[in-house]
Amino acid sequence: MALLGALFLVLLAGAHAELPGCKIRITSKALELVKQEGLRFLEQELETITIPDLRGREGHFYYNISEVKVTELQLTSSELHFQPEQELMLQINNGSLGLRFRRQLLYWFLKVYEFLSTFITSGMRFLLNQQICPVLYHAGMVLLNSLLDTVPVRGAVDELVGIDYSLLKDPVASTSNLDMEFRGAFYPLAEGNWSLPNRAVEPQLQEEERMVYVAFSEFFFDSAMESYFRAGALKLSLVGDKVPHDLDMLLRATYFGSIVLLSPAVIDSPLKLELRVMAPPRCTIKPSGTTISVTASVTIALVPPGQPEVQLSSMTMDARLSAKMALRGKALRTQLDLRRFRIYSNQSALESLALIPLQAPLKTMLQIGVMPMLNERTWRGVQIPLPEGINFVREVVTNNAGFLTIGADLHFAKGLREVIEKNRPADTRGPQASSAPPPSTAAV
Repeated sequence: MALLGALFLVLLAGAHAELPGCKIRITSKALELVKQEGLRFLEQELETITIPDLRGREGHFYYNISEVKVTELQLTSSELHFQPEQELMLQINNGSLGLRFRRQLLYWFLKVYEFLSTFITSGMRFLLNQQICPVLYHAGMVLLNSLLDTVPVRGAVDELVGIDYSLLKDPVASTSNLDMEFRGAFYPLAEGNWSLPNRAVEPQLQEEERMVYVAFSEFFFDSAMESYFRAGALKLSLVGDKVPHDLDMLLRATYFGSIVLLSPAVIDSPLKLELRVMAPPRCTIKPSGTTISVTASVTIALVPPGQPEVQLSSMTMDARLSAKMALRGKALRTQLDLRRFRIYSNQSALESLALIPLQAPLKTMLQIGVMPMLNERTWRGVQIPLPEGINFVREVVTNNAGFLTIGADLHFAKGLREVIEKNRPADTRGPQASSAPPPSTAAV
């Protein structure tokens, strides 16, 4: 009975678990690049440490070692790898330091070289332990965390919508990769608490050949389009000179009879063409490609100045767009292309037949006047959750049933120090401000 109860609780938890709209896998191939940049940053941090003077007396021996400077640092043997339950493990062995210092020694015996050498070496090791360990702690716990703070979690995409990249659970590390699951959901800024239920296929990541893989489900794109729909952005109104001249002439000829019957006095009034998406568009991802289905109303009217507009026709438009995704920098960009287009009347099948001559010119108008505006926006892209200064290069897009994956390599567009200095917290300019453990504890 207890076993059945436990099983029921597990199933219930699974039923309410939120599915990710975006997954990211970092493979072991990325670690060498990260290690090189990270070690370069650590070397730069250690070369700036200030080592206090060492002075005192031991019997008849007086010493004063001052102006100690690190001139060279080599971390020749190091390894960065994934470790289950600990995410990442960095091991540094056989590091070496080059030092320059001023020494003053007074002693009463002649044959004391070995003693002095041992004494100075032990003293310098003590001083370095007192300084290096807090610096490493500060670099890892404060400075590198300031780099992670540049990863976008929840924020505005533009003036209408935002995106939520909250982690749904802790990252999972294996010996070869690190997997992370993000909510990956858009929302209208005017409705910050609104969210679209995720009923899409969960994206899967299997590959390990590239440095990083990003997977997006249909939900990721559906939430974007529904957010723009709720924000009132999916509509377009063309009036007067904004309507292409050839299309204006064709529409007036098509509806000449209606104009004469309804209101012949406004026959020369400006023409209005309004497109309004009727329901949130939906994305379909298949191995053959990604498509977006849109249903919109098309209203044609005359707008005489200072008078109510005269509606000539109202029809429905079904369109299917192909979508090609690409990663540029660290932004996901989309290129749309109009593939299928159909208009039909809301009134009768007979009127739908009369609309056939408008099919081609309306499609041309969409391709020339509307699609460039859409692509100008979608090609700006939306940022992927990566730290500042790291970009994607050499990406490869793969379509699957219900989700797509993008494999890419990483490139440091900015040095780690440059990014950290830009985002360094104001009150953590040195290791002493980092709440580091006492030097004796750190040294141990």
